[in-house]
Amino acid sequence: MYKVKGKKYPCCTSVAMGIIGGKWKAAILYYLSEQPLRYSEIRRQMPTVTERTLSLQLKSLVEDGVLSRRAYTSKPPLTVEYSLTDFGKTLIPIISGISDWGAYVVKNHSDAK
Repeated sequence: MYKVKGKKYPCCTSVAMGIIGGKWKAAILYYLSEQPLRYSEIRRQMPTVTERTLSLQLKSLVEDGVLSRRAYTSKPPLTVEYSLTDFGKTLIPIISGISDWGAYVVKNHSDAK
């Protein structure tokens, strides 16, 4: 049994999936792996995610130390930018691998042939 940030996990894989698992977190990390993005830019890349879900997923990734959130308040409107932390950048090879495998599945196992 492993304990990370107060949560218990049965194995190291479940630790990783506890941080990056779910439908939207990998996509968020994929888009942020190239450059920091404002909330609205992330939202544009993922039009089918609800605002609430996106906000919750971003908040979770910030709490886990994967993303940093920076709010610019010098002039209205409020702008919020998200970027990978150094810890989050360690996920880039993993997210790239997942993306490559997803492209393989689409190419070789898609229903539309």
